[in-house]
Amino acid sequence: MKKHLMGIFAVLMALFGAQTAVAATAAPLTQLKVLKVASPSCGVEDIAEGQAQTRCNHSGPNITIYVLEVGYGREPHVGLDGFDVNGTRTPVCAFKNGNLTTCGPGEKTVGYVYIFNLAGKQEGTFTFSNTSINAPGNTMSTQLYIK
Repeated sequence: MKKHLMGIFAVLMALFGAQTAVAATAAPLTQLKVLKVASPSCGVEDIAEGQAQTRCNHSGPNITIYVLEVGYGREPHVGLDGFDVNGTRTPVCAFKNGNLTTCGPGEKTVGYVYIFNLAGKQEGTFTFSNTSINAPGNTMSTQLYIK
């Protein structure tokens, strides 16, 4: 009986064609970067590569931080002076011109933009770190002093 079922299965596969799902390996983390800091007192401040602290004095409520993560991480660790910070993330995709934008149906996700609201915290050292979900399992981090 088992051989008979296997034979029927083989015939059905031949008639209808077997399709194999192939998935690409998730890319390891290659970049973490604070993109922007926004607040009512300063508006939106772009953060340059290697910048250690904000130029503007954002001190006050309602500070928002935008972080770019390129690649796939396991679980980010985020804080301000050691206190946890909550946020959201949105997948981003790369287009031919190299700009990152939100992903549409069928587009390849290359990373995420995280948005963190400091929820009343007013200044301090913001930290973000994550570890790749696959080889090489590298951990990356970034930090910025928010003044």
